[in-house]
Amino acid sequence: MDDAIAACRILVVDDTDFNRTLIGALLGEAGFQNVVYAKDGFDALAQIAAEAPDLLILDIMMPGMDGFEVCRRLRADHAYADLPVLVQTALSSSDDRNRAFAAGTTDLISKPLDRTELVARVRIHLQNRVLIRDLQTYRARVEGELAMARSMYDHLLPSAALCASLTDSAGVTLRSHTALSSDLGGDLWGVLPLAGGRFGLFLLDMAGRGVSAALNAFRMHTLIHELAPHLGERPGAFLTELNERAVCLLELGQHATVIYGVVDGAAERFTYAAAAAAPPVLIPPAPITPDGAPLVFGEGVGQPVGVAAGTRYEERSLPFPPKSVLILHSTAVLETLGGRDGGLAALLQSAAVRNAMADGSGGDAFTAVTKALAAAQGDVPLDDHTLVWIGLGGAR
Repeated sequence: MDDAIAACRILVVDDTDFNRTLIGALLGEAGFQNVVYAKDGFDALAQIAAEAPDLLILDIMMPGMDGFEVCRRLRADHAYADLPVLVQTALSSSDDRNRAFAAGTTDLISKPLDRTELVARVRIHLQNRVLIRDLQTYRARVEGELAMARSMYDHLLPSAALCASLTDSAGVTLRSHTALSSDLGGDLWGVLPLAGGRFGLFLLDMAGRGVSAALNAFRMHTLIHELAPHLGERPGAFLTELNERAVCLLELGQHATVIYGVVDGAAERFTYAAAAAAPPVLIPPAPITPDGAPLVFGEGVGQPVGVAAGTRYEERSLPFPPKSVLILHSTAVLETLGGRDGGLAALLQSAAVRNAMADGSGGDAFTAVTKALAAAQGDVPLDDHTLVWIGLGGAR
Protein backbone atom coordinates (compact mmCIF):
# COMPACT_ATOMS: atom_id res chain seq x y z
CA MET A 1 0.00 0.00 0.00
CA ASP A 2 1.17 3.51 -0.80
CA ASP A 3 2.62 5.23 2.27
CA ALA A 4 0.49 8.33 1.74
CA ILE A 5 -2.68 6.23 1.78
CA ALA A 6 -1.57 4.11 4.73
CA ALA A 7 -0.93 7.24 6.78
CA CYS A 8 -4.34 8.83 6.06
CA ARG A 9 -6.38 9.63 9.15
CA ILE A 10 -9.56 7.48 9.37
CA LEU A 11 -12.21 8.33 11.94
CA VAL A 12 -14.54 5.43 12.91
CA VAL A 13 -17.81 6.58 14.50
CA ASP A 14 -19.94 3.93 16.22
CA ASP A 15 -21.73 3.79 19.55
CA THR A 16 -20.87 0.09 19.99
CA ASP A 17 -17.44 -0.73 21.37
CA PHE A 18 -17.28 -4.09 19.59
CA ASN A 19 -17.99 -2.54 16.18
CA ARG A 20 -15.31 0.11 16.63
CA THR A 21 -12.78 -2.52 17.68
CA LEU A 22 -13.68 -4.82 14.77
CA ILE A 23 -13.41 -2.08 12.13
CA GLY A 24 -10.10 -0.90 13.60
CA ALA A 25 -8.69 -4.42 13.56
CA LEU A 26 -9.73 -5.03 9.94
CA LEU A 27 -8.22 -1.75 8.80
CA GLY A 28 -5.02 -2.24 10.80
CA GLU A 29 -4.59 -5.71 9.34
CA ALA A 30 -4.96 -4.20 5.85
CA GLY A 31 -2.12 -1.73 6.54
CA PHE A 32 -3.94 1.46 7.55
CA GLN A 33 -1.88 3.03 10.31
CA ASN A 34 -3.86 6.04 11.53
CA VAL A 35 -7.28 4.93 12.76
CA VAL A 36 -9.04 6.93 15.49
CA TYR A 37 -12.45 6.48 17.11
CA ALA A 38 -15.54 8.41 18.23
CA LYS A 39 -18.32 6.91 20.34
CA ASP A 40 -21.21 9.03 18.99
CA GLY A 41 -22.10 11.90 16.67
CA PHE A 42 -21.23 14.66 19.14
CA ASP A 43 -17.83 13.14 19.83
CA ALA A 44 -17.25 12.76 16.06
CA LEU A 45 -17.97 16.42 15.29
CA ALA A 46 -15.71 17.56 18.14
CA GLN A 47 -12.82 15.42 16.89
CA ILE A 48 -13.34 16.53 13.30
CA ALA A 49 -13.23 20.18 14.39
CA ALA A 50 -9.97 19.52 16.29
CA GLU A 51 -8.30 17.61 13.43
CA ALA A 52 -10.06 16.82 10.19
CA PRO A 53 -9.76 13.18 9.08
CA ASP A 54 -9.17 12.03 5.52
CA LEU A 55 -12.10 9.63 5.67
CA LEU A 56 -15.08 9.04 7.97
CA ILE A 57 -16.64 5.62 8.62
CA LEU A 58 -20.00 6.43 10.17
CA ASP A 59 -22.73 4.33 11.76
CA ILE A 60 -26.21 5.52 10.82
CA MET A 61 -28.21 4.28 13.80
CA MET A 62 -26.81 5.98 16.93
CA PRO A 63 -28.55 7.54 19.97
CA GLY A 64 -28.48 11.30 20.49
CA MET A 65 -27.32 12.28 17.01
CA ASP A 66 -27.65 9.75 14.23
CA GLY A 67 -25.44 9.46 11.17
CA PHE A 68 -27.89 11.39 9.00
CA GLU A 69 -27.55 14.48 11.20
CA VAL A 70 -23.74 14.15 11.34
CA CYS A 71 -23.64 14.12 7.52
CA ARG A 72 -25.95 17.12 7.22
CA ARG A 73 -23.87 19.19 9.64
CA LEU A 74 -20.64 18.28 7.89
CA ARG A 75 -21.94 19.13 4.42
CA ALA A 76 -23.27 22.44 5.71
CA ASP A 77 -19.66 23.43 6.44
CA HIS A 78 -17.66 24.26 3.29
CA ALA A 79 -14.47 22.98 4.95
CA TYR A 80 -15.84 19.42 4.90
CA ALA A 81 -17.71 19.51 1.60
CA ASP A 82 -15.39 16.95 0.00
CA LEU A 83 -14.67 14.76 3.06
CA PRO A 84 -15.40 11.11 2.09
CA VAL A 85 -18.11 9.67 4.37
CA LEU A 86 -18.68 5.91 4.30
CA VAL A 87 -21.90 4.99 6.08
CA GLN A 88 -22.21 1.52 7.58
CA THR A 89 -25.82 0.51 7.70
CA ALA A 90 -28.15 -2.45 7.85
CA LEU A 91 -30.88 -0.45 6.14
CA SER A 92 -31.88 -2.22 2.96
CA SER A 93 -34.79 -0.25 1.49
CA SER A 94 -34.09 2.08 -1.40
CA ASP A 95 -35.81 4.94 0.45
CA ASP A 96 -33.42 4.61 3.39
CA ARG A 97 -30.41 4.47 1.12
CA ASN A 98 -31.62 7.49 -0.86
CA ARG A 99 -32.06 9.34 2.42
CA ALA A 100 -28.44 8.57 3.32
CA PHE A 101 -27.16 9.92 0.00
CA ALA A 102 -29.41 12.99 0.29
CA ALA A 103 -27.80 13.74 3.67
CA GLY A 104 -24.35 13.78 2.04
CA THR A 105 -23.09 10.21 2.23
CA THR A 106 -20.28 9.36 -0.19
CA ASP A 107 -20.72 5.58 -0.14
CA LEU A 108 -22.46 2.79 1.77
CA ILE A 109 -21.04 -0.26 3.53
CA SER A 110 -23.51 -3.00 4.33
CA LYS A 111 -23.87 -4.62 7.73
CA PRO A 112 -22.79 -7.20 8.71
CA LEU A 113 -19.37 -5.97 7.58
CA ASP A 114 -17.49 -7.80 4.89
CA ARG A 115 -13.69 -7.40 5.27
CA THR A 116 -12.96 -7.36 1.53
CA GLU A 117 -15.69 -4.80 0.79
CA LEU A 118 -14.66 -2.57 3.71
CA VAL A 119 -10.98 -2.49 2.77
CA ALA A 120 -11.68 -2.01 -0.95
CA ARG A 121 -14.05 0.92 -0.40
CA VAL A 122 -11.76 2.59 2.11
CA ARG A 123 -8.76 2.21 -0.20
CA ILE A 124 -10.45 3.60 -3.32
CA HIS A 125 -11.86 6.63 -1.51
CA LEU A 126 -8.53 7.40 0.13
CA GLN A 127 -6.77 7.06 -3.22
CA ASN A 128 -9.18 9.66 -4.63
CA ARG A 129 -8.66 11.82 -1.54
CA VAL A 130 -4.87 11.79 -1.90
CA LEU A 131 -5.11 12.46 -5.64
CA ILE A 132 -7.44 15.44 -5.11
CA ARG A 133 -5.19 16.80 -2.35
CA ASP A 134 -2.14 16.52 -4.60
CA LEU A 135 -4.00 18.27 -7.43
CA GLN A 136 -5.09 21.06 -5.08
CA THR A 137 -1.50 21.51 -3.90
CA TYR A 138 -0.28 21.59 -7.50
CA ARG A 139 -2.99 24.07 -8.48
CA ALA A 140 -2.11 26.36 -5.57
CA ARG A 141 1.55 26.28 -6.58
CA VAL A 142 0.75 27.03 -10.23
CA GLU A 143 -1.59 29.87 -9.27
CA GLY A 144 1.13 31.30 -7.04
CA GLU A 145 3.65 31.13 -9.86
CA LEU A 146 1.19 32.74 -12.30
CA ALA A 147 0.53 35.54 -9.82
CA MET A 148 4.27 36.12 -9.51
CA ALA A 149 4.65 36.12 -13.31
CA ARG A 150 1.80 38.64 -13.65
CA SER A 151 3.49 40.86 -11.10
CA MET A 152 6.74 40.64 -13.06
CA TYR A 153 4.83 41.44 -16.25
CA ASP A 154 3.28 44.54 -14.68
CA HIS A 155 6.72 45.79 -13.63
CA LEU A 156 7.96 45.51 -17.23
CA LEU A 157 5.24 47.79 -18.59
CA PRO A 158 5.81 51.55 -18.72
CA SER A 159 5.06 53.14 -15.36
CA ALA A 160 2.45 55.86 -14.88
CA ALA A 161 5.27 58.28 -14.04
CA LEU A 162 7.06 57.52 -17.34
CA CYS A 163 3.87 57.96 -19.37
CA ALA A 164 3.18 61.26 -17.58
CA SER A 165 6.71 62.49 -18.29
CA LEU A 166 6.13 61.97 -22.02
CA THR A 167 3.30 64.48 -21.87
CA ASP A 168 5.82 67.12 -20.85
CA SER A 169 8.79 66.05 -23.00
CA ALA A 170 7.03 64.88 -26.18
CA GLY A 171 3.58 66.48 -26.00
CA VAL A 172 1.75 63.16 -26.16
CA THR A 173 -0.85 61.36 -24.10
CA LEU A 174 0.07 57.69 -23.80
CA ARG A 175 -2.48 55.14 -22.65
CA SER A 176 -2.82 51.38 -22.99
CA HIS A 177 -5.31 48.57 -22.69
CA THR A 178 -3.98 45.07 -21.97
CA ALA A 179 -6.05 41.95 -21.31
CA LEU A 180 -4.09 38.86 -20.27
CA SER A 181 -5.42 35.36 -20.80
CA SER A 182 -5.89 33.20 -17.70
CA ASP A 183 -2.62 31.37 -18.33
CA LEU A 184 -0.61 34.47 -19.29
CA GLY A 185 0.68 35.13 -22.75
CA GLY A 186 3.32 36.88 -24.80
CA ASP A 187 2.01 40.42 -25.36
CA LEU A 188 4.37 43.17 -24.19
CA TRP A 189 4.87 46.84 -25.00
CA GLY A 190 7.15 49.63 -23.87
CA VAL A 191 8.73 53.01 -24.56
CA LEU A 192 12.36 54.01 -25.02
CA PRO A 193 13.10 57.70 -24.32
CA LEU A 194 15.25 59.31 -27.02
CA ALA A 195 16.86 62.72 -27.46
CA GLY A 196 15.02 65.83 -28.64
CA GLY A 197 11.62 65.00 -27.16
CA ARG A 198 11.26 61.86 -29.23
CA PHE A 199 10.74 58.30 -27.99
CA GLY A 200 10.77 54.77 -29.31
CA LEU A 201 7.67 52.63 -28.96
CA PHE A 202 7.46 48.85 -29.34
CA LEU A 203 4.77 46.19 -29.16
CA LEU A 204 5.61 42.50 -29.44
CA ASP A 205 3.51 39.36 -29.35
CA MET A 206 5.24 36.04 -28.76
CA ALA A 207 3.89 32.97 -30.51
CA GLY A 208 2.10 30.53 -28.23
CA ARG A 209 0.61 31.19 -24.84
CA GLY A 210 1.10 30.41 -21.20
CA VAL A 211 4.17 30.71 -19.03
CA SER A 212 6.62 29.74 -21.81
CA ALA A 213 5.35 32.57 -24.05
CA ALA A 214 5.54 35.01 -21.13
CA LEU A 215 9.12 33.99 -20.32
CA ASN A 216 10.14 34.45 -23.95
CA ALA A 217 8.51 37.90 -23.92
CA PHE A 218 10.59 38.77 -20.86
CA ARG A 219 13.74 37.64 -22.67
CA MET A 220 12.83 39.72 -25.71
CA HIS A 221 12.22 42.71 -23.43
CA THR A 222 15.82 42.39 -22.21
CA LEU A 223 17.14 42.27 -25.79
CA ILE A 224 15.13 45.33 -26.79
CA HIS A 225 16.54 47.41 -23.95
CA GLU A 226 20.06 46.22 -24.71
CA LEU A 227 19.68 47.48 -28.30
CA ALA A 228 17.93 50.76 -27.45
CA PRO A 229 21.03 52.89 -26.72
CA HIS A 230 22.67 51.88 -30.02
CA LEU A 231 19.86 51.47 -32.54
CA GLY A 232 16.83 53.14 -30.97
CA GLU A 233 16.89 55.95 -33.52
CA ARG A 234 16.75 53.57 -36.52
CA PRO A 235 13.72 51.25 -36.49
CA GLY A 236 14.78 49.14 -39.49
CA ALA A 237 18.26 48.46 -38.13
CA PHE A 238 16.75 47.93 -34.68
CA LEU A 239 14.44 45.11 -35.83
CA THR A 240 17.13 43.59 -38.04
CA GLU A 241 19.54 43.25 -35.11
CA LEU A 242 16.75 42.12 -32.77
CA ASN A 243 15.97 39.32 -35.21
CA GLU A 244 19.63 38.21 -35.37
CA ARG A 245 19.78 37.92 -31.59
CA ALA A 246 16.35 36.30 -31.32
CA VAL A 247 17.32 33.58 -33.81
CA CYS A 248 20.16 32.59 -31.46
CA LEU A 249 18.08 32.98 -28.30
CA LEU A 250 14.75 31.34 -29.17
CA GLU A 251 14.20 27.66 -29.83
CA LEU A 252 12.96 26.33 -33.16
CA GLY A 253 9.32 27.23 -33.70
CA GLN A 254 9.41 30.18 -31.31
CA HIS A 255 9.06 33.65 -32.79
CA ALA A 256 7.47 37.05 -32.23
CA THR A 257 5.58 39.63 -34.21
CA VAL A 258 7.02 43.06 -33.42
CA ILE A 259 6.51 46.67 -34.38
CA TYR A 260 9.04 49.29 -33.34
CA GLY A 261 8.88 52.95 -34.23
CA VAL A 262 10.02 56.43 -33.26
CA VAL A 263 7.44 59.08 -32.38
CA ASP A 264 8.62 62.54 -33.40
CA GLY A 265 6.01 65.13 -32.46
CA ALA A 266 8.04 68.07 -33.72
CA ALA A 267 8.39 66.50 -37.17
CA GLU A 268 4.81 65.16 -36.99
CA ARG A 269 5.97 61.69 -38.07
CA PHE A 270 5.92 58.12 -36.82
CA THR A 271 8.81 56.18 -38.40
CA TYR A 272 8.61 52.43 -37.86
CA ALA A 273 9.54 48.92 -38.97
CA ALA A 274 7.28 45.88 -38.61
CA ALA A 275 7.87 42.15 -38.31
CA ALA A 276 4.52 40.58 -39.28
CA ALA A 277 2.81 42.87 -36.76
CA ALA A 278 -0.69 44.31 -37.00
CA PRO A 279 -0.47 47.57 -38.98
CA PRO A 280 -0.44 50.84 -37.03
CA VAL A 281 -3.54 53.01 -37.41
CA LEU A 282 -3.80 56.80 -37.44
CA ILE A 283 -7.01 58.58 -36.52
CA PRO A 284 -6.76 62.03 -38.14
CA PRO A 285 -7.82 65.14 -36.23
CA ALA A 286 -11.57 65.30 -35.73
CA PRO A 287 -13.00 67.21 -38.70
CA ILE A 288 -15.90 69.61 -38.82
CA THR A 289 -17.85 67.42 -41.25
CA PRO A 290 -19.88 64.61 -39.63
CA ASP A 291 -18.58 61.98 -42.07
CA GLY A 292 -15.01 62.27 -40.73
CA ALA A 293 -11.67 61.90 -42.47
CA PRO A 294 -10.65 58.37 -43.44
CA LEU A 295 -8.38 56.38 -41.17
CA VAL A 296 -4.77 55.97 -42.23
CA PHE A 297 -3.44 52.41 -42.00
CA GLY A 298 0.26 51.62 -42.01
CA GLU A 299 1.79 48.30 -43.04
CA GLY A 300 2.54 45.25 -40.91
CA VAL A 301 4.63 43.36 -43.45
CA GLY A 302 7.85 41.50 -42.73
CA GLN A 303 8.82 38.11 -41.38
CA PRO A 304 8.37 37.42 -37.66
CA VAL A 305 11.41 37.97 -35.47
CA GLY A 306 13.31 34.81 -34.59
CA VAL A 307 12.47 32.77 -37.70
CA ALA A 308 15.48 33.20 -39.98
CA ALA A 309 18.85 34.91 -39.70
CA GLY A 310 19.71 37.56 -42.27
CA THR A 311 16.21 39.04 -42.51
CA ARG A 312 16.17 42.77 -43.22
CA TYR A 313 13.36 45.10 -42.14
CA GLU A 314 12.46 48.27 -44.02
CA GLU A 315 11.52 51.57 -42.44
CA ARG A 316 8.17 53.17 -43.16
CA SER A 317 6.45 56.25 -41.84
CA LEU A 318 3.05 57.72 -41.13
CA PRO A 319 2.10 61.37 -40.76
CA PHE A 320 1.32 62.23 -37.15
CA PRO A 321 -0.22 65.72 -37.04
CA PRO A 322 -1.35 67.42 -33.82
CA LYS A 323 -4.70 66.33 -32.35
CA SER A 324 -4.48 62.98 -34.11
CA VAL A 325 -4.15 59.55 -32.49
CA LEU A 326 -1.73 56.76 -33.32
CA ILE A 327 -2.78 53.24 -32.37
CA LEU A 328 -0.62 50.13 -32.08
CA HIS A 329 -2.37 46.85 -31.35
CA SER A 330 -1.81 43.11 -31.28
CA THR A 331 -3.59 40.90 -33.80
CA ALA A 332 -5.84 39.51 -31.05
CA VAL A 333 -7.62 42.89 -31.01
CA LEU A 334 -8.80 42.13 -34.55
CA GLU A 335 -9.89 38.64 -33.43
CA THR A 336 -11.93 40.26 -30.66
CA LEU A 337 -13.64 42.44 -33.28
CA GLY A 338 -14.36 39.63 -35.70
CA GLY A 339 -10.93 38.99 -37.17
CA ARG A 340 -10.78 41.82 -39.73
CA ASP A 341 -9.36 45.33 -40.04
CA GLY A 342 -12.87 46.38 -40.98
CA GLY A 343 -14.07 45.69 -37.46
CA LEU A 344 -11.38 47.95 -36.02
CA ALA A 345 -12.04 50.64 -38.63
CA ALA A 346 -15.76 50.60 -37.87
CA LEU A 347 -15.03 50.95 -34.16
CA LEU A 348 -12.58 53.83 -34.60
CA GLN A 349 -14.92 55.65 -36.97
CA SER A 350 -17.96 55.13 -34.77
CA ALA A 351 -19.89 58.12 -33.52
CA ALA A 352 -18.86 57.43 -29.92
CA VAL A 353 -15.16 57.62 -30.74
CA ARG A 354 -15.45 60.52 -33.18
CA ASN A 355 -17.53 62.59 -30.77
CA ALA A 356 -15.11 61.86 -27.94
CA MET A 357 -12.18 63.10 -30.06
CA ALA A 358 -13.90 66.35 -31.02
CA ASP A 359 -12.59 69.48 -29.32
CA GLY A 360 -14.66 70.62 -26.40
CA SER A 361 -16.78 67.47 -26.27
CA GLY A 362 -15.47 66.47 -22.86
CA GLY A 363 -15.42 62.89 -24.07
CA ASP A 364 -12.75 60.23 -23.77
CA ALA A 365 -12.10 58.36 -27.02
CA PHE A 366 -9.75 55.82 -25.46
CA THR A 367 -12.38 54.80 -22.92
CA ALA A 368 -14.97 54.53 -25.68
CA VAL A 369 -12.68 52.15 -27.60
CA THR A 370 -11.79 49.96 -24.60
CA LYS A 371 -15.45 49.70 -23.58
CA ALA A 372 -16.29 48.56 -27.10
CA LEU A 373 -13.51 45.96 -26.95
CA ALA A 374 -14.82 44.66 -23.63
CA ALA A 375 -18.34 44.47 -25.04
CA ALA A 376 -17.11 42.61 -28.14
CA GLN A 377 -15.21 40.14 -26.00
CA GLY A 378 -18.17 39.47 -23.70
CA ASP A 379 -17.81 36.56 -21.30
CA VAL A 380 -15.78 34.41 -23.70
CA PRO A 381 -12.10 34.23 -22.65
CA LEU A 382 -9.83 35.21 -25.53
CA ASP A 383 -6.08 35.28 -26.05
CA ASP A 384 -4.21 38.14 -24.43
CA HIS A 385 -4.38 41.36 -26.42
CA THR A 386 -2.93 44.87 -26.20
CA LEU A 387 -3.83 48.26 -27.58
CA VAL A 388 -1.53 51.29 -27.17
CA TRP A 389 -3.05 54.75 -27.71
CA ILE A 390 -0.82 57.78 -28.43
CA GLY A 391 -2.62 61.11 -28.69
CA LEU A 392 -0.57 64.06 -29.96
CA GLY A 393 -1.12 67.68 -29.02
CA GLY A 394 -4.30 67.34 -27.00
CA ALA A 395 -6.00 64.44 -28.83
CA ARG A 396 -8.21 62.53 -26.44
